[in-house]
Amino acid sequence: MNFAAQAHRLFYYMVFAMLDHLGIEQFKAIGVSLGAKTLLHMATQQPARIEAMVLVSATPYFPEQARAVMRQVSPDNRTEAEWEQMRQWHKHGDEQIRALWKMTNAFKDSYDDMNFTPSLLSIIKARTLIVHGDRDPLYPVDMAVELYSSIPHSYLWVIPNGGHGPIFGDMADRFAEAALAFLNDE
Repeated sequence: MNFAAQAHRLFYYMVFAMLDHLGIEQFKAIGVSLGAKTLLHMATQQPARIEAMVLVSATPYFPEQARAVMRQVSPDNRTEAEWEQMRQWHKHGDEQIRALWKMTNAFKDSYDDMNFTPSLLSIIKARTLIVHGDRDPLYPVDMAVELYSSIPHSYLWVIPNGGHGPIFGDMADRFAEAALAFLNDE
């Protein structure tokens, strides 16, 4: 198991530990990209814990086109604008940002962390809304259809002309309304 897979596993184990510490037996959640992948891990490890989840830009595995992008990710080739954006999102300094970019790069060699087969996905009990852009450069829309076909009680929302993380910008209000209605079972 490579560094990225180990870091990702540590992350979702820490989320389980936090939920246990807070006494939260069951929850509803939204995950975007790596957060969606984390929810897939959690939903397959402890299926009864998640009541409902919204997965945005999720994937059952890393296709070659995503791995090609991951190979290019490095703290050394980021623009100043990318650094500034990351500093707005991540408040623990440049070392945290470097670690995130290094982890993203390391996923190019990870074949065990993201490896959700249809039979594994079929054990998910959570009502699941899968949101995916039809122009996602990392994960083609057929991967969202694969998730939808494999996860019981799932729904699929494909956003036209949407890229990776298609819920921002003009779609933010519509997404927030739809996701909250789904999580609240309206």
